[in-house]
Amino acid sequence: MSTITRPRPYQNYVYGYPHKTAYRPLGADSPLLSELWASEPKDALSLYAHIPFCEYRCGFCNLFTRVGAPDDLTGRYLDALERQAGAVRAALGDDGPVRFAAAAFGGGTPTYLSAAELARLCDIAERVMGADLRSIPLSVETSPATATADRLAVLAERGATRVSIGVQSFVDAEARAAVRPQRRAEVEAALETIRAARIPILNIDLIYGIDGQTEQTWRTSLDAALTWQPEELYLYPLYVRPLTGLSRRDAEADWDGQRLRLYAFGRDHLLAHGYEQTSMRMFRRIGSASAGPGDYACQTDGMIGLGCGARSYTAGLHYSFDYAVETREVRGIIDTYTRTVDFSHAEVGRRIDEDEARRRHLLQSLLQAEGMDIAAYRTRFGAHPAEHFATELREFTESGWLDAGSDLLRLTPEGLAYSDALGPRLFSPAVHAAMAAYEPK
Repeated sequence: MSTITRPRPYQNYVYGYPHKTAYRPLGADSPLLSELWASEPKDALSLYAHIPFCEYRCGFCNLFTRVGAPDDLTGRYLDALERQAGAVRAALGDDGPVRFAAAAFGGGTPTYLSAAELARLCDIAERVMGADLRSIPLSVETSPATATADRLAVLAERGATRVSIGVQSFVDAEARAAVRPQRRAEVEAALETIRAARIPILNIDLIYGIDGQTEQTWRTSLDAALTWQPEELYLYPLYVRPLTGLSRRDAEADWDGQRLRLYAFGRDHLLAHGYEQTSMRMFRRIGSASAGPGDYACQTDGMIGLGCGARSYTAGLHYSFDYAVETREVRGIIDTYTRTVDFSHAEVGRRIDEDEARRRHLLQSLLQAEGMDIAAYRTRFGAHPAEHFATELREFTESGWLDAGSDLLRLTPEGLAYSDALGPRLFSPAVHAAMAAYEPK
């Protein structure tokens, strides 16, 4: 019997550490990019381009994005992105190999751009940054309304290996409850268009915990998605965040319990239909092509982010631009970005010391179903992870969340279910404090 009191299962979606709300203006310490990258290994980088535009804003969305792009804003945004790319590529230098091992276009909705603008985005990645998009994994996010044949044809021709479409629900009433103006017929038509483009990997995002959602309606969405035999399915718990369309929602007392039940139902349903679980959220069809990032390792290799919502990672600093959710603030940041000429410095970010590097390595490894290789951790940090995280790992084991073998630290099925509670337990006190002090805007 566990001696640990169960925390709330849904606390923070840990998609990156430290979280962007822990970043701060670097001020007088704002370094030159050329200095930041001078001693970094650059032979297996990841390239991420952020397009902060959507045709509408979903009620649950707290991403950095704006609705619409008047007055050729997309063109001016790509102009700025090209200027930034030129500055970044110059900062990477030519004194050693510079190679990109993976690429992704996210947002927002990258396919909000026209087909011609998507081609230009690919040109920037290839001709300015030097990424060989046709020889590396390239993932692109889309939406039902923007997954058009002409856009997908550009992406397929330029080497896209994966398209991820945010469906969230195939039940029209649930889409409305999530403030997502779409109909199932539109979703099905988009999926047909994606499959016709013959891009190797289709991912479908679904959300559980929507008002009025039951196991029966959840199964309706799961089965509708399975009809398309997607290579990947992501199952996301609904979160309600400040400054979003659902931020004033009064959560039901049993909302956590509802989400846990729907998660377990969805997990078991997919496992019974030929999928394997690779994390709390991600399921891959057994035998399908892998969307793995080649030889890029997220724990150790650097990332270049282009666009005003993108983050970049070096060993000692994670940096980006300012972050906001509220419409007016987002628009102001985008406008400032489009006017920026000098992209030679990192302006906003967070320093990564040895302790934060250990925490990030453990988080990004342990939250995967395959677990963390203890020998790899020891090689990098000179000790067993229990020497650095004795209290946390003991708690996880006593809670029934962790199997600690001689070779691997691996979460149990219940541990995977509680990933959004386990992850924040590994945040440093300094990061917790910075996130708590962040004022949403």
